[in-house]
Amino acid sequence: MVLRLATLHDAETIWEILQQAIAQRKNDGSDQWQNGYPNKQTVANDIENGYGYVLVEKNEVIAYAAIIFGIEPTYLNIKGKWLSEDPYVVVHRVAMSEMYRGKGIATKLFLLIEALSIKNSTFSIKVDTNFDNKQMLKILEKLNYTFCGDIFFSGASRMAFQKLLVL
Repeated sequence: MVLRLATLHDAETIWEILQQAIAQRKNDGSDQWQNGYPNKQTVANDIENGYGYVLVEKNEVIAYAAIIFGIEPTYLNIKGKWLSEDPYVVVHRVAMSEMYRGKGIATKLFLLIEALSIKNSTFSIKVDTNFDNKQMLKILEKLNYTFCGDIFFSGASRMAFQKLLVL
């Protein structure tokens, strides 16, 4: 498996994967991603800004994440406390192809994001998720992310996590 920057050529596949994830969140009874976000413009912006990454196996895109090396304005106001204020990587819009769900792909994706972060001399990852996103919460727990508090995005509370990486 390879984690690489997404290209415009990947945009339609990324959107299909995100639509599958949006439907899954709805089936799970969550309101996360049920208000028109993310959308095709979000994907285009991610690719244009160099944030969009795809996980590829045998030339097939099987997962997507926005990986941002920089400040997330929403994270400046946390009800709680971050482990560190050092430079960090933000992970947003994580989604797997439905054909690969339940196969540990999200865990592998996060491990590759951690390796990418270290390669770029950034030793902290911050991520947020909805309180009812059981799949993401399970992954974050498994990979030893620490709950730091709540942040607010579009008027809704999100659980914020951080992991400090070591060499």
